[in-house]
Amino acid sequence: MIEISYNWLSEALIILLAGALLAGVILFIIDVTQTKNAIRRNYPLIGRFRSLFEHLGTFFRQYFFAMDREEMPFNRAFREWVYRASKNEDSTIPFGSTRDLTPTGSISFVNCPYPTLDVDAVPTRAMVIGVDCRTPFEAGSLFNISGMSYGAISKVAVQALSSGAAKAGCWMNTGEGGLSPYHLEGGCDIVMQIGTAKYGVRDSDGNLSDERLSELAAIEQVRMFEIKLSQGAKPGKGGILPAVKVTAEIAAIRGITAGEDSISPNRHVDIDSPGELLDMIAHIREVTGKPVGFKLVLGGCGALDHLFDEIKRRGDQSAPDFMTLDSADGGSGAAPQPLMDFMGMTLKESLPMLIDHLVGYGLRDRVRVICSGKLITPSGVAWALCMGADFIVSARGFMFALGCIQAMQCHKNTCPTGITTHQKRLQRGLDPQDKSVRVAHYVENMLHDVGVIAHSCGVKHPRQLQRRHARVVTSDSSSTGLHQLHPETEKGFPHGKAKE
Repeated sequence: MIEISYNWLSEALIILLAGALLAGVILFIIDVTQTKNAIRRNYPLIGRFRSLFEHLGTFFRQYFFAMDREEMPFNRAFREWVYRASKNEDSTIPFGSTRDLTPTGSISFVNCPYPTLDVDAVPTRAMVIGVDCRTPFEAGSLFNISGMSYGAISKVAVQALSSGAAKAGCWMNTGEGGLSPYHLEGGCDIVMQIGTAKYGVRDSDGNLSDERLSELAAIEQVRMFEIKLSQGAKPGKGGILPAVKVTAEIAAIRGITAGEDSISPNRHVDIDSPGELLDMIAHIREVTGKPVGFKLVLGGCGALDHLFDEIKRRGDQSAPDFMTLDSADGGSGAAPQPLMDFMGMTLKESLPMLIDHLVGYGLRDRVRVICSGKLITPSGVAWALCMGADFIVSARGFMFALGCIQAMQCHKNTCPTGITTHQKRLQRGLDPQDKSVRVAHYVENMLHDVGVIAHSCGVKHPRQLQRRHARVVTSDSSSTGLHQLHPETEKGFPHGKAKE
């Protein structure tokens, strides 16, 4: 009996080795004869390991080689804070910070010798957006979910975010892919984004549909409409959803053909000037009765001057109810590398520029400012509040709360955590009920820790933070107050109206 088993194993091993040898010979011949890859042609069979190691290097660096503060776009220290916050775990750390406090651009906050006592702290009040609209929006949370389309992210991810947002009392932006049933089923407040292809609000010819706008406005959960002019990761480029992700359901929601690449125009074909932008804002506001604003990335202050000059010519009532400022720090599931790496201004430069222009033109009380772009931790959110933002939104922070491991597979439909894939096998790992609790914890702990920073600065709630409460390291290695780098004058600019 033992001898028979031994013989069977020996024969099986010989067959496997023969099969492996045959496969190796076939691959060797293929490599030698092909002309597309020089490495494989010159080093047949062995050269194939280069691509494998190159792919695995992404994961090896993350887990074995990179230090806590080294990785891009988000280092391990930032990701770990989000993971702990979303799991409602202790966020204290031992021994001292691993953050280098000296590089140019590093932010620190100005602690008060007499910080605010817990008993004196007050909750951050809700802020009204679109006070002159027929149906204004009273937004309770200063930290909310940025635009992520159903299609770019999975059904289960949308369900988890919707339910988690409702638990936390924050809003959720639909992204440019239109409003799906899964956005609504959690019961959260919704910001309906209108992208350049007008998915979800388009007629059969692809034009803006007043009928669809009215239908959406009739849904109580839909609180605001956001016109997307540009996105931080790809200003000047429309949304990109590969054909493999365009299922029949997603195609029906967007009003497009299933199984084909969903590529939005690089701008709204009916918006080519500040006047046309204001016309569309006024039209959507009239049809829906709800607050309307737009999302943009700044490349300079000239665009703001042209827009605000036109608003002052028409009257302040023509101004948008809000402006969402994205930046070169922003992310996307799919974008051309030249745009992601080199296009647009960072939030550190563009946010004070926007705030100062609004003040200078007398529009600061009229227009709410929402900002996004890599703000996933309390320090980033607190900095934005110091600079003058009213609200902060995040997409990738909430992806980490859902369990994202920064596998960099967003555009391939192979996300191992089920967040950006439509493969049922991979979606199975994301339980919407469990992850919705993590989403809520992330918001709650974010607001708590931003409050800790605010109280340490001596104010009673986060929106009282000002530029004088933060400092930045300059080129001579000393730090300077943000209020000195970006003076807050009566007109908003150091010398009146800013120029290019």
